[in-house]
Amino acid sequence: MESFDELVVQYQPMIQKIIRSLHIYKNKHEFYQTGLIALWEAARSFDERKGSFSNYAYTSIKGKMLSEMTQINHYKEKNILPKEEEFWEDVEGQESPLFLEKETIQTYCEGLTKKEAQWVIETFINQLSIKEIAKSEKVTVSAVKQWKLGAIKKLKGIAANHH
Repeated sequence: MESFDELVVQYQPMIQKIIRSLHIYKNKHEFYQTGLIALWEAARSFDERKGSFSNYAYTSIKGKMLSEMTQINHYKEKNILPKEEEFWEDVEGQESPLFLEKETIQTYCEGLTKKEAQWVIETFINQLSIKEIAKSEKVTVSAVKQWKLGAIKKLKGIAANHH
């Protein structure tokens, strides 16, 4: 088998293609490194009697990237991160959301459209997911996501004006 440097040159396009096929836009460099590690591990453990190396490398690289994605998502689910967008995504998925009274939450809804306010109330009081809200309102998931984005943008503006 070729040297590892030669394998890197040969399989670099495959690693990039797998990154694109998995729709990885954040942390591309880290996932590229994960791909190189998987290629190295595949080169060390490959058994020629079991098929072609390119198929084995592809499966190994993609599998390691999927495993990494699962670990990252699992970590995000268990930890509330301080960035605003991630905060809102995480709060939405918590079993015990912020314990604010309905009236308090409704005061935050002043200045929001009816649909944006509905997203806030359904999410934080009724603990519904975006899919559940879409189903109950008979609209698309992307429509509810638009309500969410509008509400978050306006709520950030309100918060910024209070500081």
